[in-house]
Amino acid sequence: MHTCDSLLSSLLAGAHDEALATLYALDGSPASLDAARQRAVHVVQAFQEAFRPGDAPSALFSGPGRTEIGGNHTDHQHGHVLCGSVDMDMLACAAPNGKEVIRVLSEGYPALEVELDSLLPREDERNGSAALVRGVAAKVQELGYPLAGFDAYITSTVLSGSGLSSSAAYETLIGNILNHFCCEEKLDAVAIAKIGQYAENVYFGKPCGLMDQMGSSVGGAVSIDFHDPADPVVERADFDFSQSGHVLCIVDTASSHGDLTDDYADITREMGAVAAYFGKQFLRDVPEADFRSALPALRRACGDRAVLRALHYYDDDRRAVAEAQALKAGDFSRFLALVNASGISSALHLQNTWSIAAPRQQAIPVALAIGRELLGEAGAIRVHGGGFAGTIQAFVPLEKLESFRAGMEALLGEGKCHILHIRPKGGCVVVA
Repeated sequence: MHTCDSLLSSLLAGAHDEALATLYALDGSPASLDAARQRAVHVVQAFQEAFRPGDAPSALFSGPGRTEIGGNHTDHQHGHVLCGSVDMDMLACAAPNGKEVIRVLSEGYPALEVELDSLLPREDERNGSAALVRGVAAKVQELGYPLAGFDAYITSTVLSGSGLSSSAAYETLIGNILNHFCCEEKLDAVAIAKIGQYAENVYFGKPCGLMDQMGSSVGGAVSIDFHDPADPVVERADFDFSQSGHVLCIVDTASSHGDLTDDYADITREMGAVAAYFGKQFLRDVPEADFRSALPALRRACGDRAVLRALHYYDDDRRAVAEAQALKAGDFSRFLALVNASGISSALHLQNTWSIAAPRQQAIPVALAIGRELLGEAGAIRVHGGGFAGTIQAFVPLEKLESFRAGMEALLGEGKCHILHIRPKGGCVVVA
C-alpha cells in the first residue's frame, strides 16, 4: 500500500514499469514506456497538488477506451459483437478522503463533488460527469457495499467523438476506484460494466446498450452475445495483436455527429419493423430462413432499405462470431477478411457511412476509398462505431503504416490518424 509520496518515488525509480508496459508500451519501444511513466508521474503530482492527501493510501487506476471490431449495429437486435479495449485511457490517482463526498478533478474541466448522503438522480446533472459518478456510487451502494468518499485526479487520452466511448472509460474508472476502496475488490469486470451501464442509462440519461462498458471493463478482444441483454454471455477472444504485424488506426474524418439522431434511430426502427412483421421485437428472434422466404412481402411491407439493413444484421451477426473464432485460432488473415466484409456490408446494406439528410457530406466514404487505395490488397478497413460521421477503423500492416498515415492526413489534416493498440487488460488498478 502506497502513500502518495511513496507512489511517486516508486514510479520515478521504475518500480512499476512492468505494470505500465502491459497497458501503454504495447509496441515494445522504450519511448512508449518512458512516456507512460512520465504520464503516471504527472497524474500523481497533480493529484498531490490538488488534494494534499498526506498519508492516505493512494493508488493509480485506469479506464480504457474501447473500439468496436465486429457486429455493426447488431447489439440493439440482441445479436453478437466483438469489441476490444485500447491503450488510450483515463488514468487517475485516487485516495480515500475520510469524508462523505467524492471529489473529482479531471484535467481541463471544472472540479465536481458528489455527496454520498444523497444519491438519487438529479436532473441538473444529466448528460454530465457528476451524473456518472453519482450513478456508479448509487449502484455500488444498492449492491450492499458501504461507501466512503475519495479524491481523484484524472487525465485522459481517449479521443472525444472518436467512437472510443469516453463515457464508458469514465464509468469503468470510477467503478474500479470504488471497487478498490469500498468493495474489497469483490466486483468483477462484468459487474463493473453493468454498474456503468446503469449509471449511463438512469443517471446520465443515455439509453445505451452494454457493449461500450464491456469493451472497456473486460479487456482484450471481447466477444459478447446479447441474446439476454440483462445477462449477456461474455467471452475473451485471447489474441496477441502485437504479434500480428498490423496496427490499429482510428481515423477522424473531421465530420460531425451532430443532428444524426434520426439516422441512428432509423436503423433501429427499420430493423424493428422487419422483426414486427413476424410478431417479434428483435431480429435475433426471427429465424433467418423465415426472413429470406418472406423477402418479396417484406419489400412491400417495410421497404427495401429495411430489408437490406436486416440482411446486414444476419450477416454481420455471423461475422462477429466468426471473427472471434478466427482470433482464438490465430488466423489473422481470416479475421482481416471478415473485417473487410463487415465494412462492405455496412456501406452497401446497413447504409451508415453517410446521411441522406446531408448528401454533400460523405467524409467517411471518401476516407474509406482513399484508405483502401493506400492499403491495396492488404489489411482491413471499415466504418467505426455508429457511423454516418466520425471515424473509420483500419488494421494496417506495419510496412504500410507511415504511407497510410501520411495519405490519410494529407486528405483529412494533420493528427487525424491515430495509432492504437488492443490492450490485454481492461479497467484495473494499475498500482496500489
